Amino acid sequence: MRFILTLALASAALQAQSTAERMGFSPQDRVLMVHADDLGMSHTVNQASMEALRHGMVTSASVMVPCPWFLEIANFAKANPQFDIGLHLTLTSEWKKYRWGPVASRDKVPGLMDPEGYLWRDVRAVAQHATAAEVETELRAQIEKALATGWKPTHLDTHMGTLYARVDYWEVYAKLGREYKLPVMLMRPQPEAMAAAAKDGYPITAAMLEKKERDGHVVLDHLVTGVPGRTVAERSVAYDKLLRNLKPGVTMLIVHLGINDEELKNITNSWENRWADYRYFTDPATRDLMKELGLKQTTWREMSRLEKK
Repeated sequence: MRFILTLALASAALQAQSTAERMGFSPQDRVLMVHADDLGMSHTVNQASMEALRHGMVTSASVMVPCPWFLEIANFAKANPQFDIGLHLTLTSEWKKYRWGPVASRDKVPGLMDPEGYLWRDVRAVAQHATAAEVETELRAQIEKALATGWKPTHLDTHMGTLYARVDYWEVYAKLGREYKLPVMLMRPQPEAMAAAAKDGYPITAAMLEKKERDGHVVLDHLVTGVPGRTVAERSVAYDKLLRNLKPGVTMLIVHLGINDEELKNITNSWENRWADYRYFTDPATRDLMKELGLKQTTWREMSRLEKK
């Protein structure tokens, strides 16, 4: 009984502390991880993301292994181990004219492919057709392909949130993080975010997230997945407001970067958002604002020191 009580008290103390505090920051510190998604998707996305990492305001990024420009960014990551770059585990191929298929042998993951032979365009279709075993086979293939380049990713996260769409997918995700000794993107269950996720049909509950933290997974204190606006001016105003109103703790801000060239314009109608994000997070004025606000920075590599091995 005493042992059980000790464990319960330790668990309560763990959850009372923010991840930022566990990392050695003060309770008032606002710690920001600006994280670039979708590396490997295209050459222009790679160019923008590599430059933003060099500027230092973007401190983390993740790579889509099934995509055509994976090798370019894998070679960059291998040559620049100082940068915090993980895997954006990918089970969807959403663009109208620009598609990719699975990394695993197609006969082993038939449920992951649409009638055209590509990954499904949306999360719902994946959840309706693919088994957890197929998902695990594909995710292993993506991780092993990355490791085969000689590059060691710093973490795992999920493209379009697909690995949150079913509990069995989510458990595969956490299991592979443990197996490969990589943190997976998990967050503290904030009420508004949980309500929005439930409304969209995602089955992961606050209790399930809290259990993962008790089990030794490191978690984000806050997660921000976007801001309003489309143009450089609109999104700059939104990002300024966001930075000024960050809460104490570790906040991961997901951004999508790209250059406004013909490649990106012919892939996605979100090119303007990506160009705006790139402009904002390579602008010296942004660095000055972050300094003025006293914001700290972190990475998944630093957070992984809290992960139970």
